[in-house]
Amino acid sequence: MRRIVLSTVLAAFAALSFAAPSQAGYYSYDYQPVCHIKKIKTWDHYGNLVIKKIKVCK
Repeated sequence: MRRIVLSTVLAAFAALSFAAPSQAGYYSYDYQPVCHIKKIKTWDHYGNLVIKKIKVCK
């Protein structure tokens, strides 16, 4: 009796542990991330302007 209960609990736990991550990262087929370019202006040691472009997506 104890083995049946233990095997049932293990089977249920295994089934639920595989189902949870598959639902967590779901996006529909028309999902499009919104991206834009962020420009950061800095100056180097010689006083020259350096523009760093970073792509930021939401």
